[in-house]
Amino acid sequence: MLPRLAAEFGTTVSAASLVITSFAAAYAATVLVQGPLGDRYGKLRIVTIGTALAGAASLACAAAWDLGSLAAGRFLMASFASAPMALGMAYIGDVVPLGARQTTIARFVAGSIFGQTLGPLFGGLLTDRAGWRSCFVVIAAVFFAAAAALFVRTARGWPAVAAGRFAPLATHAGLLALRAMRWLVAIGIAETFFFFGAFVFLGAFFRLRFDLSYTLIGLLLAGYGIGGLIYSALVRWLLRVLGERGLVVAGGLLALAAFVAIILSPHWLYAIPCTIALGAAFYLVHNTIQTKATEVAPGARGSAVALYACAWAAGQALGAAAAGIAVAWIGYASAIGAFALGFALLGFWLRYNLWRLRP
Repeated sequence: MLPRLAAEFGTTVSAASLVITSFAAAYAATVLVQGPLGDRYGKLRIVTIGTALAGAASLACAAAWDLGSLAAGRFLMASFASAPMALGMAYIGDVVPLGARQTTIARFVAGSIFGQTLGPLFGGLLTDRAGWRSCFVVIAAVFFAAAAALFVRTARGWPAVAAGRFAPLATHAGLLALRAMRWLVAIGIAETFFFFGAFVFLGAFFRLRFDLSYTLIGLLLAGYGIGGLIYSALVRWLLRVLGERGLVVAGGLLALAAFVAIILSPHWLYAIPCTIALGAAFYLVHNTIQTKATEVAPGARGSAVALYACAWAAGQALGAAAAGIAVAWIGYASAIGAFALGFALLGFWLRYNLWRLRP
């Protein structure tokens, strides 16, 4: 959607990436409040309310009149949409034993991946056929439907409000006093900084290099979700064969190979298996780390996972901003390759440093 937004608002693709940065920055900030809110008021209650409010914010995005108002709408949208993933993982940590947790989280994440698969596909199709505003109207409808389903299915099980003072800053300060938590935050920033710094500009790269329609670009980017779903289906076998340390190395190398193949491809058809590989590569690393996040601080699991979610959202925001600058200076291919190399090096570093995430 970035090239279309840039054209409509009379700006560059790099400048239009503000809508990505604003979403990720808001996600990073507000999840820090939603984690403690989930621990205090009930994780499923906060997810239901946040999902409904995210739908309202998505409608505000559809009504945006310039890039600034769209970025503001995206900021609000992320402020509420940050609840499901972080608190969902924390809820799994509450009810699933550690030995089965990575597989369970992978299945949970498969729902998010499925959305990420459909998102680029329908986003490109709707942008071509009905304009970019229609995308946000459809997203709002999905949020409202999800909120209604959550309320019907879970409201009776919402817990009573926990006693005590609500002090999210004190909670996070206590968590950051833990060495493992500080390492988790740093790794969370790094993984999404490098990966999404490269990935978010693939659509614009396809448009410039191959002059593709937005629908076809959406189909190509949907391969990321397919790769993630393949990972989710194979995670039990991959864990048995590679182990956690093998997963992170394989993810880093696979991502580097796929990004390089994309920027060297003479035809867009070669990008199809590459975007699928990128989805699998990211989750080889990411799912390993987020499983660790559920056990760093079992006594404040919602807040701990929220801190991790804040870190990876901040990394995505910083990565998109830094890559936008890099694209302006050295071009798409060089910028994408540089960020891909950083992700591969992170995988190798994690191979020898996962022990730092033990509680």
